[in-house]
Amino acid sequence: MLVHPVTVPGSGTRSWTVLGDDDVPVVPVDRFLAYLTGIGRSPNTVKAYAFDLKNYWEFISFRGLDWREARLEDVGEFVAWLQLPPAGRAGEVAVLPSAAAEVTAATVNRKLAAVSAFYAHQARNGAEVGDLLAAWRAGGRGGWKPFLHHIGKGKPYRGRAISLKAPQKLPRILTAAEAQAILDACTRLRDRFFFALLYESGCRAGEALGLVMRTSLRPSRRSASWRGRTRTGRGPSPAAGRSPSGRS
Repeated sequence: MLVHPVTVPGSGTRSWTVLGDDDVPVVPVDRFLAYLTGIGRSPNTVKAYAFDLKNYWEFISFRGLDWREARLEDVGEFVAWLQLPPAGRAGEVAVLPSAAAEVTAATVNRKLAAVSAFYAHQARNGAEVGDLLAAWRAGGRGGWKPFLHHIGKGKPYRGRAISLKAPQKLPRILTAAEAQAILDACTRLRDRFFFALLYESGCRAGEALGLVMRTSLRPSRRSASWRGRTRTGRGPSPAAGRSPSGRS
């Protein structure tokens, strides 16, 4: 199977399709990718969906399954199949249990999301496939709450039936040499100050750009505010630097 670029007639928009072993587009996948292009998804997004669905079609072809008859157990086998090396996926070699996974959990979750979106699209178009990768769950959704959450609070919501636990990646911190290289590349003092502020304070770019310093006529009070928040602090008092006895 092959993922191949295509151009939409008339508009000239770039899109992608999946070709089968007979070099003919896989009709259900091709229609879904055309739908994504039609609603304005970026070509890179359509390309990623095309590769994910190509992997799924390779799996069901290897298992001799019809995409309409796939069940949740088959999707579970698809997850295990994705983590095999290419030779293991084709059944050419036996893979030991101790072998490292070919793809990460985050990649598997992305491919499952693509397959889930494909089946949801087919179900909305009248195909008898149901919510293959969706499950109705009760309770909260975690920290994030949608608009009008209080109206449907406690009601079941649509969530993923299969999802791997992916480790959370922490952002990498720049070394002093990397930060200095960025500062040396700045041609304006304003830019140099901006990057130095980010590195020294740990502020986000939006917080640094929205930072407003206000100094009142009283030198003993200073305030800083951003995003509608204000922090006020006291500067050095007039008696600063004097000893407890009153002598400087």
